[in-house]
Amino acid sequence: MINQREMVRITERYLIRMADEIFEHPRLVAIYDSHTDPDRSDLDVYVAIADELGAHRVLDVGCGTGTFALLLAGRGLEVTGVDPAGGSLDVARAKPGAERVRWIHGDVTALPSMQVDFATMTGNVAQAIADRQDWEATLRGVYDALRPGGRLVFETRDPANRAWQEWNRAATHKITEVAGVGAVESWGEVLDISEQLVTFRHTWIFASDGQMLTSDSTLRFRERDEVEAALVAHGYVVEEIRGARDRPGREFVFFALRQE
Repeated sequence: MINQREMVRITERYLIRMADEIFEHPRLVAIYDSHTDPDRSDLDVYVAIADELGAHRVLDVGCGTGTFALLLAGRGLEVTGVDPAGGSLDVARAKPGAERVRWIHGDVTALPSMQVDFATMTGNVAQAIADRQDWEATLRGVYDALRPGGRLVFETRDPANRAWQEWNRAATHKITEVAGVGAVESWGEVLDISEQLVTFRHTWIFASDGQMLTSDSTLRFRERDEVEAALVAHGYVVEEIRGARDRPGREFVFFALRQE
């Protein structure tokens, strides 16, 4: 008989695995860069960190449509981008310069043997790995991919700020004119809050034919101490926890070292 804790775990995995049409549906991934997430100024901070660490080989976990991977590859770095969403990778592979990046469809458990200097999870990818077992597997997989002395750097929202309170139709509604597509209207709204898990829905309406598409996603809001303890448990040394320079007081940025 399945106990309550096991039922919660199974439910979490179902929600996470069955969500995220935003990253898979051809019509949605085609507008992701220009409409859904057009401001990637947050990546400037990670470019600066790559420079700070003197990185030459980089693993971009949850690379999505490849914006950051291509940015680094254009600067002469050796980059591997991994993502479980094949639709997003199709967009990434079609971009100029995509041949400079090694693209892998899957999660970090699908990685070939490698030794990178620097691994990242930008754009709150760490929160999207909401299932506990998947999170632990990710930390193990990245550790194995790092060379001794390499670092994992990633961000996660501070739960104390309750960012989800701003995820409503009034605050997120927008209409964007997308080249070759036409006007796209969209908004987001929270569906459920259950302990650390926040489930929300994106909605899009395409003016050209009136089609409405939706995508449900679930994020886990982990406490700072919980993230730090998980890193230590998987062999990392937590060197530093910074605030996000572009979002002061709202994010934690973890610097985790694989020791020599």
